[in-house]
Amino acid sequence: MKITGAEALIKALEMESVDVMFGYPGGCILPAYDPLLKSSIRHILVRHEQGAGHMAEGYAHVTGRPGVAMVTSGPAATNLVTPLCDAYMDSIPMVAITGQVSTTAIGTDAFQECDTVGITRSITKHNELVMSAEDLPLAIRQAFHIATTGRPGPVLIDVPKDVLQNSMTWHWPTDEEVQASLPGYHPTTKGHPRMIKEAAKLMLAAQRPVLYLGGGVLKSRAAEVVREIAELLNIPVVTTLMARGAFPDSHPLCLGMPGMHGTAAAVTAMQKSDLLIALGARFDDRVTGKVSAFAQEAKIIHVDIDPAEQGKVRRPDVPIVGDCKLVSIEILKALRELLDGGEVQADIAPWRSRCSGWQEQFPLAYEPSAPGAALKPQFCLEQIRDHAPEGTILVSGVGQHQMWSSQYWHFDEPYTWVNSGGLGTMGFSVPAAIGAKVGRPDKTVWAIDGDGCFQMTAQELITASISNIPIKVGILNNSYLGMVRQWQEMFYGERYSEVDLGGGIPDFVKWAEAMGCVGIRVDSPEEVAPAIERANSINDRPVVVDFRVEEFEKVFPMVAAGASNDDIILPPSQNERREYLR
Repeated sequence: MKITGAEALIKALEMESVDVMFGYPGGCILPAYDPLLKSSIRHILVRHEQGAGHMAEGYAHVTGRPGVAMVTSGPAATNLVTPLCDAYMDSIPMVAITGQVSTTAIGTDAFQECDTVGITRSITKHNELVMSAEDLPLAIRQAFHIATTGRPGPVLIDVPKDVLQNSMTWHWPTDEEVQASLPGYHPTTKGHPRMIKEAAKLMLAAQRPVLYLGGGVLKSRAAEVVREIAELLNIPVVTTLMARGAFPDSHPLCLGMPGMHGTAAAVTAMQKSDLLIALGARFDDRVTGKVSAFAQEAKIIHVDIDPAEQGKVRRPDVPIVGDCKLVSIEILKALRELLDGGEVQADIAPWRSRCSGWQEQFPLAYEPSAPGAALKPQFCLEQIRDHAPEGTILVSGVGQHQMWSSQYWHFDEPYTWVNSGGLGTMGFSVPAAIGAKVGRPDKTVWAIDGDGCFQMTAQELITASISNIPIKVGILNNSYLGMVRQWQEMFYGERYSEVDLGGGIPDFVKWAEAMGCVGIRVDSPEEVAPAIERANSINDRPVVVDFRVEEFEKVFPMVAAGASNDDIILPPSQNERREYLR
C-alpha cells in the first residue's frame, strides 16, 4: 500500500495507541497535519510550543503512557528544548516530533532551519533525523520503545518536509525488527541475585534503617511492593519530591519529604541512619545537602535502572542495577526466605520511637494570619486540600508554592502529584495541569502556581478554555519572586534585587476572564473556603483563584544550599527544641 510519509507518521502513531497529541502547526510539519484530520488522534492546539511539551509531560505523569508533542522546525523546535530537558531530568516518557526543512535545504541556513538533533542530543534519551519516508514507521516504533523502557525519557524524531511528502510502501515493523535495529540498547531490568541477597541481609541487620524512595518507584509501578517491604520490617520511609504519593503520607511509617525543604524528621532520620535503602532515587543535591556530611554512618543499598547513577554521588555498599519493581519483588522474597529460615531482624523499636519523637516535636508549622493581616499561603493550601474531591491531582510550578504544596498536601495515592523536580521549570504548572486533565478527565486537577510562574505560560489557559479542559488554578500571589526573595533576605542581607513583581499588576481576575476562564480574587481567610468550593463546583471551564498572600512568608524547614543537613533551619517557633534533633 502506497502512502505518503505524513500518512505513515500519523498511522504509526495510531499503531502505538496514541490517543492525543499536543502541538502547533507550521510550514515544515504542515504535511503531517493534513492526515491528522481523518485520524483517531485528538490534537490539542497550544498557544506556545513550550506548552505542548509540558502538556505532554503532565499527560505522561498521570497515565504512565508517553506524552506526544508535535511542532514545526526552527524556533518551534527550540521552544521544545525546555520541556525536553525537564522530561529528561525527571525521567518522563515523551515523544517529540519536529518538522525540518527539506533534505536538499539542510545545511544551507534555510528559513526556519536549525540543527534540532544537535541542539537536543544532550537532553533526550535518543534523537534522530529521518531522511527517508520508508524509515518513518521504524523510527516511531523505536521512539516509543526507547522512551518507555529502561529509564524512561524523551525521544525526538526530526522529519524533513519532503520526507513527509514523499511516497512509501507501508510496513509496520515487528518487535524482532525493532530489537534488531537497536543492537546496543539492552536495559538491565533484573537485579543481580547475590546483590539482592546481600541487600536483604543488611536490611535485617540494620538498627537505624530508612527507606529512601525516589521517582523510580512511581515510574516502575513499584509502590505496592515497596509498601510490603516497609511493613514487613517496620522501616521508616521518606519520599522525595519526585516520589510523593509512592508511600501514603498517612501511614505511620511515613516521615514525609527529605531535602532542602523536607520535614525535620525525614532529614534527620536520613542523617542519623545506619542504612539507607535508596529505591529509584539519585542522591540529588537538594536531598543530600553537603555530600561529605550526608548520612556519614550509613551504609547504602542503591537500586536504580540506570547504571550511570551508581556511585555518581555516593558510593553504594550494595549497588543493584535493575527495574525498581522487579528488584523490590526479589528483595521482598529474599527477606521472607531469610526470616522463614531463622534469621532475626535487629531490634529497631528504639529507632522507630526516636523517629516518631522527631515527628511529634517538629511538625510542619507556620504562624496563622493575625486579624486583618494578609493570607498565609500554607492556610490556602490546607483549605484546597481539605475541600478537594478524593483523588484530586495536584500540579505545581516551581518555587515557594511548590515546596508548600509538597509539604501541606496529603499524598496518599500514587500519580496524584505532578511537578518539575530536576530542572525546576517556572511556567510548568498550567500546561502540565492541562495535560494531566486530558490524561485523567475523571479527576479534579488543581494547579498551584506563583504569580511569577503563572505569567510565563498563562496563555495556555486559552487552550484549556477552547478545548474544554476545566482545570482549577490557585495562584499564591505574593507579588514577588518568592523563593529568590527568601534567599536574598536570608543570605544577601535583605538586599532585594529585581524580585518585586509590582503588586496588583496584572489583575489576574480580568486576565482569567479575558482567556475564557472564571476569575476569583481572595483577600481574607474568610473568603478562602467559599472561593474553593465555588471553583470545585465549576466544571465547564477553567477557574483561576487569585489568593493574595503574605509577601514575606518563608518556607521552613530549610537547609541552605551547600550546607550540611545537620544545620537545618527550623521555623522560629521550634528553635528552642533544636537539641532534640541531636
